[in-house]
Amino acid sequence: MMLLRACLVLVATVLPGLALPASPAASAQRAFLLEIDGAIGPPIADYVERELLAAKRAGAGLVILRMNTPGGLDTSMRQIISAILASPVPVATYVAPNGARAASAGTYIAYASAVAAMAPSTNIGAATPVQLGGSPLLQPDQTQQKEHKHEQGKAGEPADAETRKALNDAVAYIRGLAALNGRNADWAAEAVRSAASLPASEALSLHVVDIIADDVPDLLRKIDGRTVTVAGKPERLKTADLEVVTELPDWRTSLLAVVTNPNVAFILMLIGVYGLILEFFNPGAVAPGVIGAISLLVALYALSLLPINYAGAALVVLGIALMVAEVHLGAFGALGVGGIAAFVIGALMMFPARTPGLALSGGVIAGAAIASAALLLVVLASLLRSRRRPVVTGGEALIGAEGETVSWQGGEGRVRVKGEIWLARSSAPLAAGSRVKIVGRDGLVLRVEDSGTS
Repeated sequence: MMLLRACLVLVATVLPGLALPASPAASAQRAFLLEIDGAIGPPIADYVERELLAAKRAGAGLVILRMNTPGGLDTSMRQIISAILASPVPVATYVAPNGARAASAGTYIAYASAVAAMAPSTNIGAATPVQLGGSPLLQPDQTQQKEHKHEQGKAGEPADAETRKALNDAVAYIRGLAALNGRNADWAAEAVRSAASLPASEALSLHVVDIIADDVPDLLRKIDGRTVTVAGKPERLKTADLEVVTELPDWRTSLLAVVTNPNVAFILMLIGVYGLILEFFNPGAVAPGVIGAISLLVALYALSLLPINYAGAALVVLGIALMVAEVHLGAFGALGVGGIAAFVIGALMMFPARTPGLALSGGVIAGAAIASAALLLVVLASLLRSRRRPVVTGGEALIGAEGETVSWQGGEGRVRVKGEIWLARSSAPLAAGSRVKIVGRDGLVLRVEDSGTS
């Protein structure tokens, strides 16, 4: 009986701690806060997608995207929006802190969210898509110019079919998002066509966003009880008592964000190319080859995720090859100058999209070009100095060297030069042990004369 009582006490003590069904209920009282600060690229899209899945598994009551972005890549934006629309957890996009913006891709994400909110002194808009060629598909003043020239079939649309297709696709996409959440579709189309932008107060009055909140707790209070559309179904929000849990980007996301920065990817590519070239011309150095190979592979991974112009990348590599050829061919600077020109032009062409936050810095281009030119000049100067030095190897190195006769008879004998015994001839008789100077060579026979030193 005592053993039975002990078992019952143990079960009564342990079972409450093992009550797993209570975990979802506790998780439902939490709101996940995600930070989007900067350009929207593949790392940010992966981060948001993973955290939305984690919120779904944890049974969270709300996911808040606190956003401050100049825009980003279309593919990454659509990946985030697809994850938001498929998430059974309500998503609230909150443009914050004060002074933040949700431009370009940020506008689409806000329109896709169940709740769109802004902090005071923030702005939203400028959602005109950018083509790979470099300029916006439609400049704000382009409409009037083309109307005067009668180059447009419809006001506000570009003349060429490819640009018009991309623009109309973006308009239809954001209109669909606006209809899904009952927001201002006409202004959304204007933000795409003419890059319109609004401050928080006007965005609220035009029903572009739902709430202006001072901070996250204020946001949770104001949206409590609001009915929103989540995964295609209406849902009433209960946010007043939610505990906010901040889920910052992990080390993997931070590392990928650094690597996929165009400036970092470009520098890694240069380190990789120069490292492999150095290893190729100095076999056995090991370190340049290892560092170069790793840097080049990481750069290629980053470049595969970024919208680059491969002709520009090829010009950069060609420019480096021409500078290396200048060192070995000595084309009096022609190849070197051409290589630097190809390098700079290729770098300017390499990232032509001008996507906000994903453009190559002019300072990086200038610094890389100057460093490459300086390296070329240092190598050329080193080669010129080496050509002025006396030859120290081969048959030519023997001419002018001094040695000592080992044995001599008549006009022939043996001499020791640089530790080696050679057959030698001389026009004058020499004595054994005398110092001689090499004046010529006939195959394996040296021509010597008395050096005049003892």
